[in-house]
Amino acid sequence: VFPLSCVVQNYSWGKVGLESEVAKLLTSGDPLVQIQPDRPYAELWMGAHPRGDAIIRDNRIPQKTLGQWIADNPACLGTKVKDTFQGHLPFLFKVLSVDTALSVQAHPNKELAAKLHAQFPEHYPDANHKPEMAIALTPFEGLCGFRPVEEIVSFLQNVPELRALIGEVAAEQLERSGSDDPRGVSAALRVCFTRLMKSEKKFFVDQLNMLVKRISQEAEEGKDTSGSNGELLLRLHSQYPGDIGCFTIYFLNLVKLEPGEAMFLGANEPHAYLRGDCVECMACSDNTVRAGLTPKFIDVLTLCEMLNYTPAPSSSKIFPAVQSQLDPSIYVYDPPVPDFAIMRIEIPASIKLYLISAMDSASILLVIQGTAVGTSTAAASEMSLCRGSVLFISANESISLHLSSPDGMLLFRACCLL
Repeated sequence: VFPLSCVVQNYSWGKVGLESEVAKLLTSGDPLVQIQPDRPYAELWMGAHPRGDAIIRDNRIPQKTLGQWIADNPACLGTKVKDTFQGHLPFLFKVLSVDTALSVQAHPNKELAAKLHAQFPEHYPDANHKPEMAIALTPFEGLCGFRPVEEIVSFLQNVPELRALIGEVAAEQLERSGSDDPRGVSAALRVCFTRLMKSEKKFFVDQLNMLVKRISQEAEEGKDTSGSNGELLLRLHSQYPGDIGCFTIYFLNLVKLEPGEAMFLGANEPHAYLRGDCVECMACSDNTVRAGLTPKFIDVLTLCEMLNYTPAPSSSKIFPAVQSQLDPSIYVYDPPVPDFAIMRIEIPASIKLYLISAMDSASILLVIQGTAVGTSTAAASEMSLCRGSVLFISANESISLHLSSPDGMLLFRACCLL
């Protein structure tokens, strides 16, 4: 068991200065950290990924980074995890503070990831899949998965600029596709979305400008623009003017999470985070296929080809946490992939001594609120924990927390439940 100092990514979409949850966690965890008020603090990476390997904050340990330590002590992963994932930590844990939208994207499954990595290693840096889960720390918004067809059809009828891009034939095919034929619906949806994403640049920029002008006028006149998803369209267009991604709001669900609510993004699920703060866990990969709301490399053909075109209501995109039967303070988010799971640990104020129990997997613990002193047979000395503290816990190690905060603690623990 040892504390970590984690890598910050200052991507331009991040919240700036102390508006960012990432920045707040950084300064509470280490008061010597200087936060620059005009710099974005987008992501905190807690893990052993080569692009953001955490530094060990214990000078008695000869290895400097978590990745080096795991390479030298693979048994710390737990037997099953070590064998299944070839001696590597299978997940990357993050905190994200999102101010402007992230790109419309999806992550490939393992088979496609291996193929893309072999063909285009400069754009797809590894051969792994990248399922991921976001749990809201503040009210959080994202686009996720295809909307129910009737919602998309309603937009096709209310937003003539969208219909113009998709074309009458494809629009009518979707309108005619009945709910009794899911394969027909998926096929029609694929055609419509592909037509949109492959539309010619000058044509879609003209249509987008017409749409933005029309909705801006309606909004100024106090009209209800919800039939055109007006508020979101104007916000995204102000962030990414002239970007095809602005039109994806008519196809993808807008999912709003309250703190503690989660969404899981499996392979081939189209999504974009829009705003808010979250903790995120993912398979240890950097593979992203992007198609809009980004200045980065765009791969429309791959994206349209790989997506899962199964419509579902936005409520179905909220992933439930299950309260542990052994410990009522623990809520487990266990997605349908082997690489990771997350526990939310809410220790009430009435408890002054709490055991972070041992498990058969290495884990990373993040303190969101509260203070405690941690002791462990595996740690040479006591560790003081506060908001922003990050600990690496080897498999089969436990920690006793002596709580000193009057209002309990909130912790997140990323692990692998094989």
